[in-house]
Amino acid sequence: MIPLTTYAGRKVAVFGLGLSGRVSAHALAAGGAEVIGWDDGAGARDAAGSEGIALSDLREADWSEFAALILAPGVPLTHPEPHWTVKLARSAGVRVIGDTELFFLERAKRAPDAGVIAITGTNGKSTVTALTTHLLKSAGFDVEVGGNIGEAVLGLPDFAPGKIYVLEMSSYQLDLTPGVAPNAAALLNITPDHIDRHGTIENYAEVKGRIFSNLGIGDLALVSVDDALSGDIAKELLGTFKKIEISTLTDLKNGIGFSRDAFWEMHEGVKGDEITFSENDALRGLHNKQNAAFAYSLARHMGAPHEELLKGLLSFPGLAHRLEIVGRIDDHLVINDSKATNAEAAAQALAAFDDIYWIVGGRAKDGGLAGLEGFYPNVRKAYLIGESAASFGAQLEGQMAFEDCGDIARAVKRAMTDMTGEGIEKSVLLLSPAAASFDQFANFELRGDAFCDAVRNLPGVSMSGGRG
Repeated sequence: MIPLTTYAGRKVAVFGLGLSGRVSAHALAAGGAEVIGWDDGAGARDAAGSEGIALSDLREADWSEFAALILAPGVPLTHPEPHWTVKLARSAGVRVIGDTELFFLERAKRAPDAGVIAITGTNGKSTVTALTTHLLKSAGFDVEVGGNIGEAVLGLPDFAPGKIYVLEMSSYQLDLTPGVAPNAAALLNITPDHIDRHGTIENYAEVKGRIFSNLGIGDLALVSVDDALSGDIAKELLGTFKKIEISTLTDLKNGIGFSRDAFWEMHEGVKGDEITFSENDALRGLHNKQNAAFAYSLARHMGAPHEELLKGLLSFPGLAHRLEIVGRIDDHLVINDSKATNAEAAAQALAAFDDIYWIVGGRAKDGGLAGLEGFYPNVRKAYLIGESAASFGAQLEGQMAFEDCGDIARAVKRAMTDMTGEGIEKSVLLLSPAAASFDQFANFELRGDAFCDAVRNLPGVSMSGGRG
């Protein structure tokens, strides 16, 4: 845990007592603050109370006594309307911030030289965060990872010489972190998402762009220019920091460019050495080449040697539930892509492989499978699961062979029978649902685990990594 001395001797309100809220309360108390916690849910209050967090209904509090309100990122700050605690805090002139802001405040006070990488984007940020962490660890660095992935940021080990923090940051967290100030910041992409929480796509993009707002001399701003909103942010980025643009679509005079199996940096139109790592199946697909370029550049900026980074790119096992190779059946791959909860995410999987036996479905998002039509030639057959089976079947009618399997266990069996019986070499059994999990599972992780359990029972399967 990172003790927070910034608010020592002062009274602080913490609202939202999930994991990050409870960790914030403990970190503040450990640093000498008086903490009052509250949550709209009785279960969360009970959990916090059992951990010794002082509770009091903040509706009845004297807000003039509070130095800050620490708001959990899942609590509305602006849209559809500010939460009642936000209204009370603002009426009293109390700062409203999040746990990631507390992290940067404490770092500025006690460990300004601590290395920090911050990563955001609509899609791919978990993969880039995990890969950046893997590359740095492979190169021998002392690395901690958290934020919107894994451990709450204040639950990470305290600052120490040489330690680097790799933080995945959501738009909710950035909205509560005006002091975000990493040594290297990355914006991967911006596509419509979380509009209910930000009001408009323009507001959402503005919040994402804040990740660069406090960069200084020698820091790195790494930004994709493949979508219009990210490209607009890149155009506006001016300062004493280093800016590197990344594009899979455009030949950049300065920046990082791509081919199918490599990427390279351009300097005034002169191409640098190609970085090739196509041997790693966990980084299949052009989107993963972009992810790799982001991670490589971030780790390189922090001082990791080139040769060690190349080794790390080859050894990366992939992110659980995101194009995760969970097994092999002879020469056939078995891929768990349960994290693909919308069509845009599933498109990356369908683009990465040929001869796919595709398990798809769940609770459909707006548009269902719209936009995936160009990838259908890569699919041998689809196996529909969940409540979207009828609507997805209607969208696939006349496009490819498919059958309604109901659940994952039956879909895996049917796909296995077809895949091994048709004599296609090096085909792929792929779970990439293009839909949310909530019709049959509490989250996409449990859906992916159910897929792995079903695969484990197949004859002739060899499970990979920790899935054995």
